[in-house]
Amino acid sequence: MPRPQTTRNLLIIALTAAILVSAALVAIRLRPAAFAITGRAALDSSDDRMSDLPRVILWAWERPEDLRFLNPQEIGVAYLAATISLSGDRVAIRPRLQPLALAPATRRIAVARIETSNRPLFSDEQRRRVVAALIRLAQGEAVAAVQIDFDALSSERAFYRALLVDLRAELPVTTQLSITALASWCLGDNWISDLPIDEAVPMLFRMGADSENIQMRLKAGDEFSAAVARHSVGVSTDEPFSARFTGRRVYVFNPRPWTVDSVRQIIREVQFTP
Repeated sequence: MPRPQTTRNLLIIALTAAILVSAALVAIRLRPAAFAITGRAALDSSDDRMSDLPRVILWAWERPEDLRFLNPQEIGVAYLAATISLSGDRVAIRPRLQPLALAPATRRIAVARIETSNRPLFSDEQRRRVVAALIRLAQGEAVAAVQIDFDALSSERAFYRALLVDLRAELPVTTQLSITALASWCLGDNWISDLPIDEAVPMLFRMGADSENIQMRLKAGDEFSAAVARHSVGVSTDEPFSARFTGRRVYVFNPRPWTVDSVRQIIREVQFTP
């Protein structure tokens, strides 16, 4: 049986522990519903082939944009450079038509959007023409990387893979190759894992019917299956997100023109840590 003094000490320790546990539970209840995408691969930049780029990249879509106010040391720009349409046996290439103003030192990624209609043939000639168009984009002023935005259906993946193989073979070794990736491609449907690319950007917006399931899996701590998709994410200013993207490169889409205030706001919202 413990001595009286020992009993009092045990009671004090037990009471202190109870208070600490209660305080922790209150803190958890009061904490905002946020989850961190910080897997080990994300924190280890040694295999991030595009780690030389800024940690925040703004998508600049087809509209007039003046982004000369950006700090090139902190923020890069991925601008829509061309829209490539495949239809039947045809390839239509529409270059960017709207003006884009950037500071000379801004790191730039030329983005090509690929769209399909009317059952394309996906012929060798079509692939050759698309690759040639992408090579021209890579030769643009101060372009550090080429990014392809193509929501390829299952039946279109063979063409896409062959396109990427050909493109990688022709790109200068100093030009990096990125693709946007549906979130479902990165969580289980792992067909992108062996593509000849430097980066796949999981698109965590406009996810449609998969949105709730994907959000739940990310909150549960699931990591993206393909290693090439573990160093970046894509979000949009018009869809709420609660993740902290520690250690990831964050691409941000804005359906409206960028302003000084909107850039400051998005940096606060992604809880970016240099």
